[in-house]
Amino acid sequence: MLSMKHKIAVLPGDGIGPEIVAEAVGVLESVAARFGHEFEYAYAAVGAAAIDECGDPYPAGTDRVCRESDAILFGAIGDPKYDNDPTAKVRPEQGLLRMRRALGLYANLRPVKLHAPLTDRSPLRREVVEGTDFVCVRELTGGIYFGERGLSADGLAAFDTCTYTRGEVERIVRMALELAMKRRRKLTVVDKANVLETSRLWRETARALAAEYPAVEVDYMFVDNAAMQLVTRPSVFDVVVTENMFGDILTDEASVIGGSLGMLPSASVGDGNALFEPIHGSYPQAAGRNIANPMATILSAAMMLEHLGLDSEGAAIREAVEKALEQGIVSEDLVKKGDKAYSTSGIGSYICSQIQNSHA
Repeated sequence: MLSMKHKIAVLPGDGIGPEIVAEAVGVLESVAARFGHEFEYAYAAVGAAAIDECGDPYPAGTDRVCRESDAILFGAIGDPKYDNDPTAKVRPEQGLLRMRRALGLYANLRPVKLHAPLTDRSPLRREVVEGTDFVCVRELTGGIYFGERGLSADGLAAFDTCTYTRGEVERIVRMALELAMKRRRKLTVVDKANVLETSRLWRETARALAAEYPAVEVDYMFVDNAAMQLVTRPSVFDVVVTENMFGDILTDEASVIGGSLGMLPSASVGDGNALFEPIHGSYPQAAGRNIANPMATILSAAMMLEHLGLDSEGAAIREAVEKALEQGIVSEDLVKKGDKAYSTSGIGSYICSQIQNSHA
């Protein structure tokens, strides 16, 4: 077994972030012990925690830590004291947007897979959700979230501009096509090409690139139809690629298919850096109570290991999570009525024990 050493930037963030990240780090340590690796952790502040420290949601020191690491494990951003203050000039979420842009994290990968033990937790019927296993590829650094915006002097009009370049579209669509080649070779491009000029650029660019991948079946779907298909036929999707705002909305819609936001990991990647995080928010109501579901963060750590080429190690985490689900070792968001809800640390400890006690 080849021993590996990797430096991991750890950004716990706000709310439940520190608790769920702590469990993921514990799981990584169990992996290191079982497989003979060494992980070095460099902690840094981001979001409201960083604003409280230095007035900046993404400090230069945090940026430096991220750039000097092999991968980034991230918790969550957000705090009610900023959410409830519309006059706040500095917000935690600004740190996340700046981090994505600064590190060139232009692609967000969100796998949506129904875990068999959770079939009855889905709000959709069993016959609808069974077999669901797809990946959403969301463009992350362009579009309306990063376009020019403004408010009229009288406060009666506002605008947000959606802009994309052909190069931005090409790199994200190519990534999605390459991913499809490794999966079931089907790609769905989601846009609003019947209305939006940017969507027509997306569709034209995707059609040109698709010609280079004849083995991939490519179809095109308007975003409103895609939203409907996600809740009526989710199992037909393999890889879905779309622009920033559409992806933000559709991935949150898709996240409920599996029964809980607390189960879905994600990766934000570029040509160099890569960040791994649960898709849920900071859940401030649960902060410090040891009740949050850490599985999405733990599965994000599995994605991180696979990104680093440690596929067996990632698989070990996934197997331990499946075992926990089968045994009912779940948090309050997934517990059946009358059953016991396990704590954040209790779930993490169980998954660690499964990894340590299993044989490679």
